[in-house]
Amino acid sequence: MIPLTSTPELATNEPSQKPAWNAVFALALGVAGLITSEFLPVSLLTPMAHDLSITEGVAGQAISITAVVAMFASLLIAVATRRLDRRWVLLSFSVLQVVSNALVAFAPNFLVLTIGRVLLGVAIGGFWAMSAAVAMRLVPAKDVPKALSTIFGAVSVATVVAAPLGSFLGGLLGWRTVFELAAGLGALSFVWQALTLPAMAPDQPVGLGTLVRLLKRPHVTPGMLGTLFVFMGYATFFTYLRPFLETVTGVNVNTLTTILLGFGLANLAGTVLARHLLTRNLARTLTLMPLLMGLVVAGLVLFGQQPVVAAVLVAFWGTTFGVVQVGWPTWLTRTLPDEAESGGGLQVATTQLAITIGAAVGGGLFDLTGAVGVFIGSSVITLLAALVALLAFRKSPQQGAETTQPAHEELVARHG
Repeated sequence: MIPLTSTPELATNEPSQKPAWNAVFALALGVAGLITSEFLPVSLLTPMAHDLSITEGVAGQAISITAVVAMFASLLIAVATRRLDRRWVLLSFSVLQVVSNALVAFAPNFLVLTIGRVLLGVAIGGFWAMSAAVAMRLVPAKDVPKALSTIFGAVSVATVVAAPLGSFLGGLLGWRTVFELAAGLGALSFVWQALTLPAMAPDQPVGLGTLVRLLKRPHVTPGMLGTLFVFMGYATFFTYLRPFLETVTGVNVNTLTTILLGFGLANLAGTVLARHLLTRNLARTLTLMPLLMGLVVAGLVLFGQQPVVAAVLVAFWGTTFGVVQVGWPTWLTRTLPDEAESGGGLQVATTQLAITIGAAVGGGLFDLTGAVGVFIGSSVITLLAALVALLAFRKSPQQGAETTQPAHEELVARHG
């Protein structure tokens, strides 16, 4: 675990390894396509429901189905593909994206659409489970935060663009054509990855018992709890951000769109900022960011009636969360460099569980207390995440960055 001190040793004693940035950019395009595909139904529910003769509520399950499958896929993918070259595994995720969007685009009924969304869930869960481990294989240790920030920056761009672009193109070309274009994006990412990804031999074979053993390692459980609480805070905040802005701040649709766009751009800026903060001091960053998130939400509860203040605070929250998005996967690469794939699956499953719990808790609070009560809950949860991170990182100061660099060297030496 990284102590609460700076980590200059990350820049020294590094093995000779040429960073494969073209492969990192190809993966970023791949994840942008996956996230775009995941959230396209948000802006296309009405025409999809009408065309398939189902309700909007049923059509909305196309998103939740994908999320549930992604959670289980993230846990199982390392086991299911334990003997396969990671290059081919990653390429298979792009193939799944193409097939998924093609099935949705030509779906004659909700069953076929559901099959397509299940395949997408496998691709999303599998990719996220392997992203940190693959970043470690493509770039030197000191560049891992930069590689992860590039990948998560693509997530931010896709999150911002998916809904409005999907809505615009859906009205212009039809919802089925939008999914055909998403399939084309998957095909493009497949080609780029095929041209740039190096061969990556699988690590030692793992089983489901590996996940249990990882949780028994020192500091892993506290780190996963920190991940759980901060993403619970995210889910309670972001899921009910629009109702808060509409009922408490009193913004109209145009102002709401502007604020949400500002949030997305600020989140992208946070993923870029993360590479610098995490290199300087990972532990302090992962402790400070949830603290700021909690204070910002508390500020919204107190001063959110003013649109300008609300817009600034929402954007600042987006920036801090952008750092967190990159921060915990970076923590994983330094804490479990020898089991980054299995650990990544565990972390993704934790994140998905946190989002599910956070949205459910937020829904209960919203029904009882309204949007203000939800935000108070989000503030408390993220402040708790800061406390958990502080305790986790201070538990054993002797296990710091000095132990992670040799582990990264061993990993690179083992795989080439």
